[in-house]
Amino acid sequence: MTSRTHDDVDVEVLVIGAGVVGIYALYRAIEAGFTAQTLEAGDGVGGVWYWNRYPAARFDSESYTYGYLFSKELFDEWKWEEEFATQPEIERYLNHVVDRFELRRHIRTGQRVVSAIWNDGDNLWEVTTETGDTVRARWVISATGGLSVPHYPEIDGIDDFNGEGHHTGAWPHQQLDFTGKRVAIIGNGPSGAQILPAIVDIVEQVDLYQRTPTWTTPLNNAPMTDEKRAWLGDNFEHVVETLNTSPSGFLHPPAGKFSTDDTAEERQAFYEQIWKAPGFGKLTSNYYDMTTNRETNLEFCEFLAGKIRGIVTDPVTAERLIPKDHLFGAKRPPFIKDYYESFNKPNASLVALRETPIVRIDATGIETTEGHRDYDIIVYATGFDFGTGALTRMGIVGRDGLDLSVDWEDGPFDFGGFAMHRLPNFFFPGGPHGAGGGNYPRYSQDQVDWIADTLIHARADGFDRFEPTAEQEESWMTMVETLAPLSIFSAEHSHYYGANVVGKPKKFLLNPGGRAKLHEILREVTSTPDYNGALEATRERVSA
Repeated sequence: MTSRTHDDVDVEVLVIGAGVVGIYALYRAIEAGFTAQTLEAGDGVGGVWYWNRYPAARFDSESYTYGYLFSKELFDEWKWEEEFATQPEIERYLNHVVDRFELRRHIRTGQRVVSAIWNDGDNLWEVTTETGDTVRARWVISATGGLSVPHYPEIDGIDDFNGEGHHTGAWPHQQLDFTGKRVAIIGNGPSGAQILPAIVDIVEQVDLYQRTPTWTTPLNNAPMTDEKRAWLGDNFEHVVETLNTSPSGFLHPPAGKFSTDDTAEERQAFYEQIWKAPGFGKLTSNYYDMTTNRETNLEFCEFLAGKIRGIVTDPVTAERLIPKDHLFGAKRPPFIKDYYESFNKPNASLVALRETPIVRIDATGIETTEGHRDYDIIVYATGFDFGTGALTRMGIVGRDGLDLSVDWEDGPFDFGGFAMHRLPNFFFPGGPHGAGGGNYPRYSQDQVDWIADTLIHARADGFDRFEPTAEQEESWMTMVETLAPLSIFSAEHSHYYGANVVGKPKKFLLNPGGRAKLHEILREVTSTPDYNGALEATRERVSA
């Protein structure tokens, strides 16, 4: 193949995905003066908030902490309606951002990427979509995230159902009418738990199929008041500083104490306060040792179990809803209004799949070992191929034979949760080992900022290739493997280990070192000459 000149690319920076992180990556690239384009599989922007439009889909991070922080004007002008916004408002917000900063002309929708192949001789990526279009780019930022490939349960006959069947992660755009319908919800994670109370009062019957109970606690949502908006605006710098530096990426005030600082009676009173805390405040405002002291966590779990028994009137159902196999926080805890109360309704029931497994789905409904139930609608709230799903399906081929779909068969390995050795000029913020729990956009935008700053540095100093060294990658993965057993999210049967997907290797998919470790390793890299060998100038070789 004839070598192209250094400038013979269609675009300098190609972003894949127009979700929260992808929009920000595009903004940073355009702001820095790069030519940039985004390829988006959907017909609109929003990413997970474009696809997940099921009833009651909403943030479980406070709206103003999840949104963008790069513009004080944007922060002030968007008036969030609720502390935890619903999907329609989130989608409106992201479209507003795209239009306000004139990004839409750089976004091509309906362009699902099917291959991304590194051309080492010409030092560029050749990215092809389902439509057959190919884009040549110097740098690629794949902002496809960890929640973009819906996972359907491995159940016989799933395609035989004659009613309506929809995954919460691929919900139809037309409104689905649940009125008077018989509904099955398979899965009790955040999406399944959100849908149940949203439809229980209008359906004829709803059965929630639960494999493993989770520690579901109240979201404690509230309307946004003018006073709260004024406080946020007046304290914008403080808000940004806190969100950009706190380990969790939230504004929640810390408890300021350990469990041992309180008596048994004081701890029970404190747990009552935590029960009423908003969203992830159940974790971030809890005792400092809640995530490290097993006895403290067990005591809080018993407190939560008492709440469940006090809400659910049927004692058998209540016991089935109480987790017995993990501590609070070991799996991502759903934050939902009226979840347990829904099971007190006469038309709602819980099907415990550990006791009565599903045998098959047929044309009219679901058969378990207990019998058959007819349904009009089946909701698959069964999560995603978390962390790696989108990346391993994009046909990514790096240098020296690296094929992501093959090389990650036994689990992913990377640097910083967003780059790889033998994958030059390719970044995947929000990928495996990127987030450590907490407010995901804050972690991912940390990565995007570092990527954008690196591209600016490369351009200024004459570099046109970035690739982590094998030593940098090995150091990061050693940290992941060493600290994973100590992480609060260490339940190996959770999606954080890929355990929800049959056949997927059980590998820890978060950053157990948290945000502090991410910042530490990025500072180390940028403080060494030429980014410790990760940056390379190939201009003369490419132009030859």
